[in-house]
Amino acid sequence: MKDKILHKAAEMFLNLGFKSVTMDDIAHELGVSKKTIYTHFSNKTALIKEVTDAVFEIVCTGINVICSKENNPIDELFEIKQFSMEYLKNEKTSPQYQLQKYYPKIYATLKSKQFDIMQDCVVENLKRGVKLGFYRDTIDVDFISRIYFHGIIGLKDIELFPLTQFSMNNIMGFYLEYHLRGICTEKGIHKLNEVITNNQPEKNAK
Repeated sequence: MKDKILHKAAEMFLNLGFKSVTMDDIAHELGVSKKTIYTHFSNKTALIKEVTDAVFEIVCTGINVICSKENNPIDELFEIKQFSMEYLKNEKTSPQYQLQKYYPKIYATLKSKQFDIMQDCVVENLKRGVKLGFYRDTIDVDFISRIYFHGIIGLKDIELFPLTQFSMNNIMGFYLEYHLRGICTEKGIHKLNEVITNNQPEKNAK
């Protein structure tokens, strides 16, 4: 039952937001009493903590699988972006922003773990891109990896990028192109243009 609660809660939080979904809502969707949920989770905060941990592990596993293929570094970044958007439901409610606003302690812990994972992944991507001639050999890998992470976090600020005006899928694509055009060699730009052309329907999806 605990796994069923986690699965349903994760689905509802990602689709509707951490703030708006109540324990009553989750119980109703599962067809159980709220008391049943409290048997496994002492309160909503405890449930959110376990949900975010579980989602983080699933997303990390998926990203690690993508990175283990050691594909072209530009293809790799677009594949990670596509996987993340599909799993996180295109972040239509900006769950990470809501987490930051209403559950700051959980958000701070999650952000620290995200940085550690993303730093390793992006640094490896940058080094491989330089080695293969897709990225300029003059870039500062540590700086670029950190500014990339900072930008990804910033895109989730719905005050800066209102969801009524910006699709998360679109702005993630715009940011990825922005990032790559700043570090690519001529060879890399050629590959980037090819990938963008091939992903055009996805890029324009709302």
